[in-house]
Amino acid sequence: MRFPFLLGTALTLVIAIALDAVLKTQAVQLRDGTVYFVQPPSLEGATTTYKTTYAWGATYYFTIDLPQNAGEPLQKITINQHEGVDRVRFNLEDTVVFVGTPDDKGEKLQIKDATSDRKTRTVSLTFDPPISPGKTITIGLKPVQNPGVSGVYLFGVKAFPAGEKSYGQFLGYGRLQFYSPNFF
Repeated sequence: MRFPFLLGTALTLVIAIALDAVLKTQAVQLRDGTVYFVQPPSLEGATTTYKTTYAWGATYYFTIDLPQNAGEPLQKITINQHEGVDRVRFNLEDTVVFVGTPDDKGEKLQIKDATSDRKTRTVSLTFDPPISPGKTITIGLKPVQNPGVSGVYLFGVKAFPAGEKSYGQFLGYGRLQFYSPNFF
């Protein structure tokens, strides 16, 4: 009598595991063709190499984790200055993207296109090839110079999966704080 029960339980477990594996490897696509991540990336942090106002030569690092079960590769990232008194302008030709973190830099990744919209304060980076799931990447943006006004500057980060019609997932805000130097 116990054998059919065990067989049914085992079969249910196998189906659940198989279904979970399928869901982890396929992207979500709506009828209209919009592609979503199954599991969206996460913003792991933001940091800068120089925190003083008016500093030259800084790099702003944004670290993003693309989970193994994302379902789609990462095609594009946008970074939008949401708060901060001064508008930060970037030298886009100096932008770098690599596997790893600012303290543990790995393989350099290719950027197909880097653009900036001054009106919306948004930088867009498109990757070629798209970045496969299961990687932690860091984007290094070089500002022309740090803001002249001290305070907190928030940068909203969005990730877009590969596809012609992809949905941008908001990952959170990278928070950078700048201080006026003391000359005493």
